Amino acid sequence: MVYKKIDLVGTSTESFDDAVDDALDRAEETLDNVSWAEVVEQRVGIEGRDDRQYQVEVEVAFGLDD
Repeated sequence: MVYKKIDLVGTSTESFDDAVDDALDRAEETLDNVSWAEVVEQRVGIEGRDDRQYQVEVEVAFGLDD
Protein backbone atom coordinates (compact mmCIF):
# COMPACT_ATOMS: atom_id res chain seq x y z
CA MET A 1 0.00 0.00 0.00
CA VAL A 2 1.09 3.57 -0.67
CA TYR A 3 0.50 6.21 1.99
CA LYS A 4 0.06 9.96 1.78
CA LYS A 5 0.87 12.27 4.70
CA ILE A 6 -0.75 15.61 5.45
CA ASP A 7 -0.33 18.14 8.25
CA LEU A 8 -3.34 19.27 10.25
CA VAL A 9 -3.63 21.71 13.13
CA GLY A 10 -6.13 20.81 15.84
CA THR A 11 -7.29 23.31 18.44
CA SER A 12 -8.96 23.27 21.84
CA THR A 13 -9.63 25.68 24.67
CA GLU A 14 -9.25 22.79 27.15
CA SER A 15 -6.06 20.78 26.51
CA PHE A 16 -3.46 19.47 24.08
CA ASP A 17 -5.16 16.06 24.18
CA ASP A 18 -8.45 17.60 23.07
CA ALA A 19 -6.63 19.45 20.29
CA VAL A 20 -5.18 16.15 19.02
CA ASP A 21 -8.66 14.60 19.14
CA ASP A 22 -9.99 17.58 17.16
CA ALA A 23 -7.48 17.00 14.34
CA LEU A 24 -7.92 13.23 14.29
CA ASP A 25 -11.72 13.38 14.40
CA ARG A 26 -11.71 15.68 11.39
CA ALA A 27 -9.22 13.48 9.53
CA GLU A 28 -11.33 10.38 10.12
CA GLU A 29 -14.50 12.20 9.01
CA THR A 30 -13.02 13.32 5.69
CA LEU A 31 -10.33 10.76 4.77
CA ASP A 32 -10.44 7.03 4.12
CA ASN A 33 -7.83 4.59 5.42
CA VAL A 34 -6.35 6.80 8.17
CA SER A 35 -3.50 4.67 9.51
CA TRP A 36 -1.41 6.68 11.97
CA ALA A 37 -0.64 10.15 13.28
CA GLU A 38 2.32 11.87 14.86
CA VAL A 39 2.25 15.06 16.94
CA VAL A 40 4.86 17.32 15.36
CA GLU A 41 4.49 20.49 17.42
CA GLN A 42 2.52 21.93 20.33
CA ARG A 43 1.84 25.58 21.09
CA VAL A 44 -0.56 27.78 23.03
CA GLY A 45 -2.22 30.86 21.60
CA ILE A 46 -2.63 33.46 24.34
CA GLU A 47 -5.33 36.07 23.88
CA GLY A 48 -5.50 36.79 27.57
CA ARG A 49 -5.08 35.15 30.92
CA ASP A 50 -8.40 33.28 30.70
CA ASP A 51 -8.49 32.84 26.92
CA ARG A 52 -5.95 30.25 25.79
CA GLN A 53 -6.07 28.05 22.72
CA TYR A 54 -4.10 24.81 22.74
CA GLN A 55 -2.83 23.97 19.27
CA VAL A 56 -1.14 20.85 17.92
CA GLU A 57 0.31 20.19 14.52
CA VAL A 58 -0.40 16.58 13.62
CA GLU A 59 1.04 14.64 10.68
CA VAL A 60 -1.61 12.18 9.52
CA ALA A 61 -0.97 9.25 7.16
CA PHE A 62 -3.65 7.52 5.15
CA GLY A 63 -3.51 4.73 2.61
CA LEU A 64 -4.26 5.47 -1.01
CA ASP A 65 -6.72 3.22 -2.81
CA ASP A 66 -5.27 0.81 -5.35
